[in-house]
Amino acid sequence: MSGTGSISEVGVPSARSRALAVLRVRSRALAVGLLPAALAVVLVTARMTGRLAGDPWPAVTLAVCAVAALVLLVGGVFAAVVLRASPAVTPTVPLSEAAAPDLYRLVRDLADRMDVPAPSAIALTPDCDSWLEDRTHAAHRRGGISAGPESAPGAAPVLVIGSPFLWWMRVAELRAVLAPVVAGTGPSAHPDIADARGFVRGLDAAVDVGGRTGLGWIAAPARLLLRLCRVDAAEMERGVAAAASERAQGVDYGLRIAAQEQVGLAYAGWDRLLTRVALPAWRMGRWPAHLDAGVVSALSELSRRDRLAEGYTSRLGERPACDLLEQPGAVDEATSLLAARLFHGGPAEAGPQWSPVDWTAYPEEVVDRTWRAEAARLHAALDALAVPTAPPTPAAVPRGVAVGGFAGPTLERVLTYLGDPAGAGAAGEALAGRLSGDLAREEGAAAPAAGAGKARGADTLPLFPLQPPRSGRDLLADHVTAMVCCAAVDSAGAAPGLDWLDGPVLLVGGDRRSDLAPRVLCLVEDGDPEPLRDWLADLGVRPEKPVRLV
Repeated sequence: MSGTGSISEVGVPSARSRALAVLRVRSRALAVGLLPAALAVVLVTARMTGRLAGDPWPAVTLAVCAVAALVLLVGGVFAAVVLRASPAVTPTVPLSEAAAPDLYRLVRDLADRMDVPAPSAIALTPDCDSWLEDRTHAAHRRGGISAGPESAPGAAPVLVIGSPFLWWMRVAELRAVLAPVVAGTGPSAHPDIADARGFVRGLDAAVDVGGRTGLGWIAAPARLLLRLCRVDAAEMERGVAAAASERAQGVDYGLRIAAQEQVGLAYAGWDRLLTRVALPAWRMGRWPAHLDAGVVSALSELSRRDRLAEGYTSRLGERPACDLLEQPGAVDEATSLLAARLFHGGPAEAGPQWSPVDWTAYPEEVVDRTWRAEAARLHAALDALAVPTAPPTPAAVPRGVAVGGFAGPTLERVLTYLGDPAGAGAAGEALAGRLSGDLAREEGAAAPAAGAGKARGADTLPLFPLQPPRSGRDLLADHVTAMVCCAAVDSAGAAPGLDWLDGPVLLVGGDRRSDLAPRVLCLVEDGDPEPLRDWLADLGVRPEKPVRLV
């Protein structure tokens, strides 16, 4: 096996020509940096041989030498930054060969079949994607900005695999999906392509260093060089991808089409699982410890609901790709914790305020606690707005509300306040604004704790936020819904539940009630409580009874 890929491959000649164009930018930058020094050498030589005698040549020579020294100094510092700066590396969970010998064996078999170098290692990412990532600084390995294209390439890149693929896909499907990715090690090993990539990565890292340190004289030339080689670098990557795809054509081509359908399905289920199921837990300071196992349940449910996905569940009888791992549970827990850090900004380690939760405990530990925390925040906001607890409206007194007022936090208090015809709309706006402010203050108070955990890998902000901030109206609707659910649990025998695609749900008699949301919106947006009152009466919920908040 050659280990470097054939230059005659489809896409490689184009990629190589683009790589040479990128390297020409590097050579021209080097030439510009050396030009004053070359001129100074010429002037000094001419002065020493007597060719430039008399004025003004002594002063001109001195000035040019000074400029040359300054340019060499600045250029040397810039080259050192490009050489030494560490490019950004995607946060992943490393997977050693001892932890997944069968997976490493599968990847090596793919590389042998396609006559390309095997990846140097395997890592997992909590996302539905797979790629090759060079974890070495190629510019550093081969001499930085002054290195020539003839330098030998370094180690093979790392294969990064989306962890949901391992749990949802079957072994044969995973092999088909990874074939074109692994094939990319061939063209990537070409010296010119590897050198060009290293140069671009060094410039990108220099821009980051300049921005973080405030050294604009480092960031500015790096940005300029990146602009000059942006088009060629992008075309080089397209050529590499075309070459990899062409090389992988003969490996499981028919199965790859079916496997790509599973990629789309996995992405849809994974997105719903993160935004609807994981996010409520993260907001409570809990992180589901087995997200990848959860995605199997979510995608099975999606397959059951979606007529287009009929027949997909029959695949579950085949060997899942997670069987290629020695300890899939431990790997799932590690990727689940990384997902919480990337998408929510949580710490990189578990702690008293950041603990794992199993799926069996999710309804009680996350759903019920979330509802009661939001109900408590809702009543605290009503207290801050000086909303009276007595007397109730006349319409509420046939409904069994004590004339003396509400005994503690009750749903009736919320219905009365938001359903007052005299202040319809204004009451909701005031309460929504108060909730937004209270929540912002709570999150602000929690930020120092996250900052204190920075040494342990905590992020004050998520790297890839799942959702934009909720509007005041959305917050109000969520809090009213939580209050209704608490009342239903306390007085009507309802229970918190988990839907794999929609997240927290209310169960009545073991069945999910999905008709609550439009009635809450009628109250919040229109000031009309009657649809919600009818719904509560149908379930036997007594809004005048106090709700347990903790």
